Amino acid sequence: MDSIRLLKKYPNRRLYDTRISSYVTLDDVRQLVLDGEEFEVRDARSGQDITRLVLLQIIAEREEEGQPMLSTASLQLMIRFYGDPLHGFMSRYIERSLQVFLEQQHTLRKQLGGLISTSPFAMLNQIAERNLELWKNFQQGVLKGGTLGSGPTRKKAAGPRGAAAKAAKPAKAAKPTSRKPRD
Repeated sequence: MDSIRLLKKYPNRRLYDTRISSYVTLDDVRQLVLDGEEFEVRDARSGQDITRLVLLQIIAEREEEGQPMLSTASLQLMIRFYGDPLHGFMSRYIERSLQVFLEQQHTLRKQLGGLISTSPFAMLNQIAERNLELWKNFQQGVLKGGTLGSGPTRKKAAGPRGAAAKAAKPAKAAKPTSRKPRD
């Protein structure tokens, strides 16, 4: 399966997948792209590589459905680059920009630990559980000999008059005032 998957396009506009010996749709080809499967589309008569044309057809169909990714202005700008001496540079620039964007998107999703796809309630629950665990650790540290915080920068409380002793004392109630509030 190391070889590139071959699809043939026949004059009746049908696509034939030679690996599975079956006709496929553009949605099937799109799924190959999403799955990262390498493939090539060849014209059945001429043998010409028409992969780009099929991919453009998929993009055109997706642009007609729902929210388009390519604005009219961006398409016009792309068309203006055809025939320009920097045409090849622009092609590589767009390709590399998309690769970098996808890499950053993958890294961000990985760092967020799936929070993007998590419901707000599940996310709040995770935050609450994390905060509860931190609070328990803090309380255990205070009760076990007066250490505050966690991690490498722990500080020992300074004897009975330290922060741990102060935390154990009840707070004094505020004295009531006899002044009337001003209007």
